[in-house]
Amino acid sequence: MEDINRRSTLTLGLATAAAIPLFAFARSAGAAIPVYGPNDGSVLSPGVRWVDIGEVESQIAAYKKVTFGDAIYEPGAADPVDQPLMDKDMFCYILQSDFKVQKAGIAAYIVKQGECYTCGKGKSDQGTNIGSGIGIMRVAMFEPA
Repeated sequence: MEDINRRSTLTLGLATAAAIPLFAFARSAGAAIPVYGPNDGSVLSPGVRWVDIGEVESQIAAYKKVTFGDAIYEPGAADPVDQPLMDKDMFCYILQSDFKVQKAGIAAYIVKQGECYTCGKGKSDQGTNIGSGIGIMRVAMFEPA
């Protein structure tokens, strides 16, 4: 058995301390997908519901606050084609399933679970859940200052 001295104890302690946040992140990543019931939130369109999460003051000078929510899509559900233009800048993160995103003037593209995309104020966007299960899109909406 090797002798344990101050240097080896310090090395072991630093290695353990460095690994702890990685284990905590790995555990919390799996728990990040919420479970919603069929009546949670409010109906946005057929097969699509909205659940408010909350808001925080923005640390970005161009924005006063950031509002968060989850859009929950049944399999095959899509945003309406004729929806109004975005009234805020948005950041969309796909928590669950895969989505086809169609924006005016560009080809449709796929955003997979764990990926994100952005939407600008005054632009249009239509998301469709192309997965076989419930799709959840976490949306951050930026309120101008």
